[in-house]
Amino acid sequence: MKSAVLWRKINGKSAECYLCAHNCVITPGTAGLCSMRENRLGELYSLNYGKIIARHVDPIEKKPLYHFLPGSYSYSIAAPGCNFRCGFCQNWTISQLKASQIAGLSGDIAPERIAKEAMTSGCKSVSYTYTEPTVYFEYAFDASLVAKKAGLYNIFVTNGFMGPESIDEIRPLLDASNIDLKFFRDSSYREHCSGRLDPVLRSIIKMKKAGIWVEITTLLIPGLNDSAGELSDIAGFIAGVDSGIPWHISRFHPDHKYTGIVPTPPESLEKAKEIGMTKGLKYVYMGNVAKGGDTECPKCGKIIIERDGFSSLKKARLFSSGKCLSCGEKIEGVWE
Repeated sequence: MKSAVLWRKINGKSAECYLCAHNCVITPGTAGLCSMRENRLGELYSLNYGKIIARHVDPIEKKPLYHFLPGSYSYSIAAPGCNFRCGFCQNWTISQLKASQIAGLSGDIAPERIAKEAMTSGCKSVSYTYTEPTVYFEYAFDASLVAKKAGLYNIFVTNGFMGPESIDEIRPLLDASNIDLKFFRDSSYREHCSGRLDPVLRSIIKMKKAGIWVEITTLLIPGLNDSAGELSDIAGFIAGVDSGIPWHISRFHPDHKYTGIVPTPPESLEKAKEIGMTKGLKYVYMGNVAKGGDTECPKCGKIIIERDGFSSLKKARLFSSGKCLSCGEKIEGVWE
């Protein structure tokens, strides 16, 4: 447990949390929607600080990030909790834990240990992922600070439902982010995630303007967000921010509360990719399928990076300066 950041006291004892866009008003003895920030006698505390529930060495492509240090490895960690309630969450066993369920977790892990293990594992970065890094912000910030001093990159894999102050706070330490853009209908965010659309869009724009490398993921769920109209709106928004932002369209598989929905047909992913390219996006990838992850030069069409699943197999046509060797076209990304 640690004193929380980004909140203010109101009405004497209540706490208004502005870490994320819910802006929960938390009365004494209760927690916010995320269940991980509790008001104790008028002071707000983070309950999941140091409660690292997952630690893995992952290919950077698994985040997914395809234009940020491809072929490298990222030390990936998570603490319990989330500020969304997605019925299709694929990590729900750790993201939907309540405060009462984390009391028995093993001892706290110091941020310094994360950086040390990342370097020992040969990783170039630390990713705050699997759950929602916003709700373990205090720990993610401290770990990012140590990692940055050690020469490591920092990555958020996030639903984007952050308060603008959170982005301002983490910006000097954050190098890249993959942001979920789950829907382009506010009603769908409210119904399926207990969230809203606009804060996510604002986070994407704000992170991009702040110089953080941004990639976007949409889990394509049959019957929920796979219409041509909604996909066109998503792709159009991304292109309007920056046509060089990579868009990952991932295949859905039944999980958590949405076990009655069929997996995404491959042809739906292909149609979504076509829509993205038509809207002007330079890089559109199909995820959770065997093929669809190669990076192609948007000008000459040559393969820049060949991938098999989460592995980068070949970077023969990419200069370290980020240009296609065949035609000289600039390929957006962070390459070294």
